Amino acid sequence: DRVMAYKFHEDDHGEVISEITKPGLEPYLGLHYPATDIPQAARFLFMKNKVRMICDCNAKPVKVYQDEKLTFDLTLCGSTLRAPHSCHSQYMENMSSIASLVMAVVINEGVDEEEGMEPAQQEQQQLKRKRLWGLVVCHNTTPRFVPFPLRYACEFLMQVFAIHVNKEFELENQIQEKNILRTQTLLCDMLLRDAPLGIVTQNPNIMDLVKCEGAALLYNNKIWRLGLTPTDSQMRDISVWLSEYHTDSTGLSTDSLYDAGYPGALALGDVVCGMAAVRINAKDMLFWFRSHTAAEVRWGGAKHDP
Repeated sequence: DRVMAYKFHEDDHGEVISEITKPGLEPYLGLHYPATDIPQAARFLFMKNKVRMICDCNAKPVKVYQDEKLTFDLTLCGSTLRAPHSCHSQYMENMSSIASLVMAVVINEGVDEEEGMEPAQQEQQQLKRKRLWGLVVCHNTTPRFVPFPLRYACEFLMQVFAIHVNKEFELENQIQEKNILRTQTLLCDMLLRDAPLGIVTQNPNIMDLVKCEGAALLYNNKIWRLGLTPTDSQMRDISVWLSEYHTDSTGLSTDSLYDAGYPGALALGDVVCGMAAVRINAKDMLFWFRSHTAAEVRWGGAKHDP
């Protein structure tokens, strides 16, 4: 009755990016769901078992008795007969769903396996390289059993889809590398003109290197500012904070100074939110700043939730 493509973001929360439903069902397209909706334990199982079927979430679970002589607890992690957790059954009920078929989209952006490694080490290394990109979720409003040949075919389709997603990531990385090389070339040309003040006093300047609302140069304890930036005193405070908490790094890039832990982030107001900083030497630095960007995010959940 409903098929959704569910993508995980960097903070592990999920978004319904594509959907097809039977007429009359509430659409979920564009809704975001918190990361806690799919716990890490469940994600780990999806990495191992690519397909999960629940024929009837309201069916009475069947007890499993294990031989008392066994020295370890029996696990059903790899079993298709494993009953859904009561919390998940409630979750499905909230979505007016009785049966589900969930297929994992696992991408692998790692390098080839190293030679000379033991099989167990290779498997462990392989798991580290894998990442759960998202899920394809099928819901039915009535109990339904999907036979194994069809489930196997769905798993194969997910593997093909994951390959295409990998290709998209590779293309995106190539574009980023080209942009980095272009930026490095422009920066080198700027530094050759009148190092280092030429990058803020002449055109093109450092604001032309990065999409930003403002940029600044801290050099010989003096500050040159372009566009929307913090005040001189705030700039020095940011520099001290970077020197204290990011001493071992050559810089910092963050979408939010508040999330990065900068204590004076709230005092910056709406002018500055994100920042990229590059250390020239122990005392001199380059800064780029971005303002807040408003975005509407529609969160899904129970109707009574705030």
